[in-house]
Amino acid sequence: MNSIVYRITGLMFLFVAFTVVLLIYLADYQMDQLFREYLLVMGRGGMRHHMGQAELTFLASVHRSLTWVGAILIVLGLMASYSLARSITVPLRRLSLAAEAIEQGDFEQRVPISSKDEVGHLAKIFNRMAKTLENNMKLRQQLLANIAHELRTPIAIIKGHLEGMLDDVIDLNKEEVASLHEETIRLNRLITDLKDLSLAEVGQLSLDKQPTNINYLVRRTIQLMKTTIDEKKMVVQCNLNDKLPEIHVDPDRISQVISNIFVNALRYTPDRGKVSATTGLEKMEGRQWVKIAVSDNGPGIAPDDIPHIFDHFYRGEKSRDRKSGGSGLGLAIVKQLVEFHGGKVMVDSSQGAGTTFFVYLPYTVVR
Repeated sequence: MNSIVYRITGLMFLFVAFTVVLLIYLADYQMDQLFREYLLVMGRGGMRHHMGQAELTFLASVHRSLTWVGAILIVLGLMASYSLARSITVPLRRLSLAAEAIEQGDFEQRVPISSKDEVGHLAKIFNRMAKTLENNMKLRQQLLANIAHELRTPIAIIKGHLEGMLDDVIDLNKEEVASLHEETIRLNRLITDLKDLSLAEVGQLSLDKQPTNINYLVRRTIQLMKTTIDEKKMVVQCNLNDKLPEIHVDPDRISQVISNIFVNALRYTPDRGKVSATTGLEKMEGRQWVKIAVSDNGPGIAPDDIPHIFDHFYRGEKSRDRKSGGSGLGLAIVKQLVEFHGGKVMVDSSQGAGTTFFVYLPYTVVR
């Protein structure tokens, strides 16, 4: 009896029954009273003024008709109440069963949308929520698989080299130790990136904001990558606004952002290519932003890849191996760190025409 069906049906039935009984009672009373008054008036004109068998039969017929009409109305009211209650509760029951299935881990559950009312709107929202949960679960599974893959490679290399050294298959020399050291650095960087991503996504990444000169960070990043730039015989052009004011940011985190973007540009730009860095102030959405733009003349990004380049472990060129193509975390970290500063990161790319990454940081005057 706690079901909404019975409660709605009962309330509607009681309302209809009360209304029908009241109408029948009033109709009976009015019919009897008016009929008597009619006979009384007719009697004053010389006709009968008392009810005979014909009048009593007429009134009884009217009473029976009203009773049948009332009974029919009550039955119809009961049916209508039950139908109304089911039209509301059946979709809700489907929602409840689907929610229980999702609770058990079946994220493919969907409910049919049979109306455009509030219940139909709720079903539509539920289906969107279920689809989001299903996508998130797939992304989580893919993320775990990617993490396992990325961790397994350097660990397997380190394990193989150490076992070879223990079995005297590999000589313990400076080159082998340097190789192991390189793999441990790569492994440590991957773990650090994953930690930063997880902290940023839950809003717990700590920032040490200080008055910072963005131009200095760009120049320092280019200087740190001079070896790679020279090896690929690339040209790096700087168009830095010397009047750019200092802003309050975490210099280490923004250095990481600039470094990741430059690494991405250098990796995908062919030898003897060109990379340019630009800084300046730009007004957008009614406020001032400090803009950092890094452009290259590489192969560009395919249109189908652009919406996903900031996803975890996403690589536009699936054929590239892990070492040459990176772990797929660099741009994801860029997006999280920039947004954690209240900024935005955008990309403009055309295949065959190069790529430009734009970083916008909120402009705050340093006093």
